Amino acid sequence: MNILERDPSDPQKQKKEGINPPLKLVLELGPLLVFFFANARGEWLAQKFPALAELGGPIFVATGLFMAATALALIASWLLTRTLPIMPLVSGVVVLIFGALTLYLQDDVFIKMKPTIVNTLFGGVLLGGLFFGKSLLGYVFDSAFSLDAEGWRKLTFRWGLFFLFLALVNEVVWRNCSTDTWVTFKVWGIMPITLLFTFSQMPLIMRHSLEEKTKEEQASK
Repeated sequence: MNILERDPSDPQKQKKEGINPPLKLVLELGPLLVFFFANARGEWLAQKFPALAELGGPIFVATGLFMAATALALIASWLLTRTLPIMPLVSGVVVLIFGALTLYLQDDVFIKMKPTIVNTLFGGVLLGGLFFGKSLLGYVFDSAFSLDAEGWRKLTFRWGLFFLFLALVNEVVWRNCSTDTWVTFKVWGIMPITLLFTFSQMPLIMRHSLEEKTKEEQASK
């Protein structure tokens, strides 16, 4: 049995790994929303559930619940598709490792560094893959777009740089702002920035879309 999601070129990928887009969004964003809510209402949660008070202040309660929500999201993904998506899996492993360090050492620096580590890792992997002639972004977007080789190379390069940009932004924010500001930016700042970047890539996607080229060829006949 293949535990990880299939290679983009595998014809069985879309057949066996489909998941409802709204549900997929919930699984990916749900843990972040739990993190934001728990940090904002940490004291209230600790009063309602005394066991959570043992974790420490609001950021530590949020970290513990973030770890639990991340694990549940991965389990749900596995139950629904019998595979684990690579990028959420990598992010989840880092969450669990750095979250455990945060709780054990009672130092929120570790959970704040998690986005830096994950984004640097993703950016490095994408750009490193290009160095070896591999456009690895297909693992993420192949079910949404069908591009030619040049299109995947360009899109992979741009996303690689964007991930490194996100890592840099996270470092600037957590080192210079309060914990509450960092949590708010992590949940409500990063997502709009990512969506804006994604939409800005649509011209490139349209230029290199295999479907668009097929339509143009059919229209010219």
